[in-house]
Amino acid sequence: MFPIFSKMQISSSLLAIGVLLSTVGFVPSLFAAEVGGLEAAYQKEFAFLETQKRELSQRLQALREQAARDEAKLRAAIDADEQNLLSLESATDRLNALLLESEQAIELNQSHSDTLAATFDQAAQSLSDYGYAINETAPSGQGDDVQKLSRLFATAAEAASELSGIRHATGEFYLADGAQVSGDIVHLGNIASFGISERGAGPLAPAGGGAMKLWGENDPQTAQALLAGEMPDVLRLFLYESTNTAMDERPAKTLLDTIDSAGIIGWVIVGLGTLAVLLILLRALFLRNAGVATGRLMQAVSTLVSEGRAADALVLCKKTGGATARVLADTLRNLDRDRDHLEDIISESILHESGTLNRFGSFIMVIAAVAPLLGLLGTVTGMIATFDVITEFGTGDPKLLSGGIATALVTTELGLVVAIPTLIFGNLLGGWSNRIKDEMEKAALHVTNLAQDVRANLRLAA
Repeated sequence: MFPIFSKMQISSSLLAIGVLLSTVGFVPSLFAAEVGGLEAAYQKEFAFLETQKRELSQRLQALREQAARDEAKLRAAIDADEQNLLSLESATDRLNALLLESEQAIELNQSHSDTLAATFDQAAQSLSDYGYAINETAPSGQGDDVQKLSRLFATAAEAASELSGIRHATGEFYLADGAQVSGDIVHLGNIASFGISERGAGPLAPAGGGAMKLWGENDPQTAQALLAGEMPDVLRLFLYESTNTAMDERPAKTLLDTIDSAGIIGWVIVGLGTLAVLLILLRALFLRNAGVATGRLMQAVSTLVSEGRAADALVLCKKTGGATARVLADTLRNLDRDRDHLEDIISESILHESGTLNRFGSFIMVIAAVAPLLGLLGTVTGMIATFDVITEFGTGDPKLLSGGIATALVTTELGLVVAIPTLIFGNLLGGWSNRIKDEMEKAALHVTNLAQDVRANLRLAA
């Protein structure tokens, strides 16, 4: 809210202000002199301060220029030091690389030296086994590696030249019965030998410790031909690498040995296989007797029935024998019955014969199913035995593992050998039995139809 003044109050205020202004108008004239003195003093002081400011600005600029020059010098020094540091680091890296290469070269040279020494020792030992010695004149480690290798290759070349041909010598060897005899020995290089003596001749095999023995059957013709410098058309020999390890002839493994390696489960499978063969033969004999001369019998019976001689046909069936003949006999004896009753009689007769036709069939199929399962059981048993041996003795000697592996593999093989042919012959005999049943039913129905046709013709004729 603004205050509200009257016209009288406003007029009085304006009059007072006018008087006051008229009175103050004389002040500048009264203080003009003092103001001029102050202004001169201020100007003098301002000029002094301006002079100091310029001097300080010049000094500040000089300091800045000097600082810039010092900074440039320091930065140049730092850059130079950095370049020197980089150069030193690069030189250090090169020295480290050279040191590493030197160490690797030393290790490589040492490895080559060790390899060369081992090779030389091994070659010297191998050559010494054949009576060749390397003449080493300089001590080891004096830069004689080239000379040692030269002597080694020279000695090896000499040995290869002498051992690569056919050589004759006199020595001793063992016969097949263990007797030691003296005779001529023909060496074919260093891989095979033949011995010739009055008591036996033939290829030789290592017997251990550098000794030789006859291998296999006597072969005097080949040995005599080689001794005479001739080359036979067929050369039967035994190749060997060293005569220090004895070689034993392994006898030929028979079927019984194979089965015996499978253990008790293998013999069980073989027993089931033998039983399956016997049952298959018996069932085949039964089926043969059941279906003997079915075609001829059916033709003869059909001819007699069509001629109205059912009694003669019955006599023929009784004389013939067999499942088909018995079914036809039952059919002929009941021809006077109605058709439905006669078909029931035929079905009953066929079912009666099915017992003979299906004899041993189920048992044969059971053997075919059980045999591979027994083989699997043998496999599991063999693997368990193998792991038991591994747990106790480790895997160092493979011969210890052969028993379990043989049981594992041979039982599976025997199971499949028994199961596959048993399954095939079982199915074939089952199909044969079904065909005989179909032929019996077909023959009985055919005879029934013929008899009914005959009776119908007789009724029409009457």
